[in-house]
Amino acid sequence: MINMFEVRETNEMIEKENLDVRTITMGISLLDCIDSELSKCCDKIYDKITTRAENLVSTGELISKEYGIPIVNKRISVTPIALIGGACCKTSDDFVEIAKTLDKAAHKVGINFIGGYSALVSKGMTGADELLIRSIPAALSQTELVCSSVNLGSTRTGINMDAVRLMGEIIKETAEFTKDNDSLGCAKLVVFCNAPDDNPFMAGAFHGVTEADAIINVGVSGPGVVKTALSKVRGESFEVLCETIKKTAFKVTRVGQLVAKEASKRLNVPFGIVDLSLAPTPAIGDSVADILCEIGLEHAGAPGTTAALALLNDQVKKGGVMASSYVGGLSGAFIPVSEDQGMIDAVEAGALTLEKLEAMTCVCSVGLDMIAIPGDTKATTISGIIADEMAIGMVNQKTTAVRLIPVCGKGVGENVEFGGLLGHAPIMPVNQFSCDAFVNRTGRIPAPIHSFKN
Repeated sequence: MINMFEVRETNEMIEKENLDVRTITMGISLLDCIDSELSKCCDKIYDKITTRAENLVSTGELISKEYGIPIVNKRISVTPIALIGGACCKTSDDFVEIAKTLDKAAHKVGINFIGGYSALVSKGMTGADELLIRSIPAALSQTELVCSSVNLGSTRTGINMDAVRLMGEIIKETAEFTKDNDSLGCAKLVVFCNAPDDNPFMAGAFHGVTEADAIINVGVSGPGVVKTALSKVRGESFEVLCETIKKTAFKVTRVGQLVAKEASKRLNVPFGIVDLSLAPTPAIGDSVADILCEIGLEHAGAPGTTAALALLNDQVKKGGVMASSYVGGLSGAFIPVSEDQGMIDAVEAGALTLEKLEAMTCVCSVGLDMIAIPGDTKATTISGIIADEMAIGMVNQKTTAVRLIPVCGKGVGENVEFGGLLGHAPIMPVNQFSCDAFVNRTGRIPAPIHSFKN
């Protein structure tokens, strides 16, 4: 039970420190929607989503009102569409029709985003996988709420470099297809190594094939809460610092557990996991970079940043796992540039570079996230950056991801405005030396020696 002291403390965190439940995400299996006819498959998908998630938004709003806890997003994740469309999609345009169906269903039930326009190709691509991947630029330019992800590698299988090369081209195409909107399509496209099956956060959410027919996952946040707590122990030892982060993460996760259990009960859908990631927003005081500064850095990116982030990530996990029996998803600290005002300030001050961000991804929850780069960046360069990030995930047995946005018509020093939770970002410089000969090799990078666990 949560006692009255915790209720008052939680209210304080909500009112003054930007605490929120970032998302309630309903995962829905579409395996029973597979059909050899495209029109029937689309009808089944639409009917299942609109039936299963009919009360998702209203339930979230009711819980938010009753408990006074802001629930920012209501989302849906579905089974990777490359699996669902394999029997009926003979062209990329066929897959785009499924994307439009997902978008139509998402609008019908009133959610913010739907994820799962995805393919899992860490070891190889089927014909359907490749068709879906090649359809991504058109799909994201012709829909509003659909998010796409592709898993390119894993610790157990290695890195599919053919898919890495292809995704560099697809990201460029997606930027071109949505150039009239500052290449916004790329903000809804992410590539992974070791993608989790139960991630409630977009753009990488999909409903894994090991999951139940439907589940409720909740993603909490609270960078502002952690920063405020740390400001009260300024100058104290690392022991005090760690204990403060752990205790704060525990409190934040308790809020997520409460919301998840209530949503599960009211929707009659099993509870899946709580993702206790620190997910920043462009709001002042809701920044992971500000936490790093509170720990003792002048700016995110200063010497010591990777160590500070490693400490933060580990203590968040340690505190969170004590508050919920089912912690999953990504869980830790996100470092998206455009969605974190402190990160933006660090880039503009010259303290934070793409290379430093890559080093930070060795210890954070995800990877190179929401980074705007010059629109004339070569596809092979993007693939090289992806390969580097996939290697970090593969070797370190962790989830890593890349969400780069080559903004058509803009270069280093200019800014791009995405709006809402996606924020705004300065265009960051990219290493101009070529990796063409490396990226254009065919095949895959083998799994590391420590992958053999059998």
